[in-house]
Amino acid sequence: MATNFLVHEKIWFDKFRYDDAERKFYEQMNGPVAGSSRQENGASVILRDIARARENIQKSLAGSSGPGASSGPSGDHSELAVRIASLEVENQSLRGVVQDLQQAVSRLEARLSVLEKSSPAHRATAPQTQHVSPMRQAEPPARKAAPAAEDDEDDAIDLFGSDEEADEEAARLRAERLQQYAEKKAKRPVLVAKSSILLDVKPWDDETDMAQLEACVRSIHLDGLTWGASKLVPVGYGIRKLQIQCVVEDDKVGVDLLEEEVTKFGEHVQSVDIAAFNKI
Repeated sequence: MATNFLVHEKIWFDKFRYDDAERKFYEQMNGPVAGSSRQENGASVILRDIARARENIQKSLAGSSGPGASSGPSGDHSELAVRIASLEVENQSLRGVVQDLQQAVSRLEARLSVLEKSSPAHRATAPQTQHVSPMRQAEPPARKAAPAAEDDEDDAIDLFGSDEEADEEAARLRAERLQQYAEKKAKRPVLVAKSSILLDVKPWDDETDMAQLEACVRSIHLDGLTWGASKLVPVGYGIRKLQIQCVVEDDKVGVDLLEEEVTKFGEHVQSVDIAAFNKI
């Protein structure tokens, strides 16, 4: 059980073999070296790294103190100065735009005040607040005569004299249109309300002559009455009833009148019933 469990586990059992193979590979590449030589090689590598680090530090210090190092900050200062100059130019242009807008607003306000002064409401209220000077009260007679002549001319023009004529013309047009409407209405076909009625006419017994009964029923002639199809329907015990269709005009023939006319034939007719009644 333990071996089976270890088989499924991810354990590097052969790691020592790979370590030996790696050590042998490096020995073949570098040759066999003794322990003391290995220590000397390690010390030389450390000294070489320290020398490289010193050289790098000296180079970095020399680069920061050289002419290239001073060019960085001066370049930043020049770029900052250019940006400040561009911002100042933009600020001046914005100031000019603001001044133009202020001038336009002032012109609009002046124009609005002029329009308010020249409006009719201002003219109507202005005489109430103004004081009339004595020079304006004493007008020359020539100026007074001219408005009087204009008033006479206005009186001579009758602005409302055509109202009666307009009323007469409108009344005449209205009468003509009413007459035309009445003529059109008279020419239209009048809709007649009609109804379809199915009558059940029952005889006294089975010995009643049904042909004679139907002839008696169809002999009824009324204005607005039209007889239609008929048939004999068995009731029972050899007795048959007459079902007959008719169309009547509602204004001329009523159901009560139709029943009275059919029941007049008492020798053949026992009763009359309305089997169906439909509007057309």
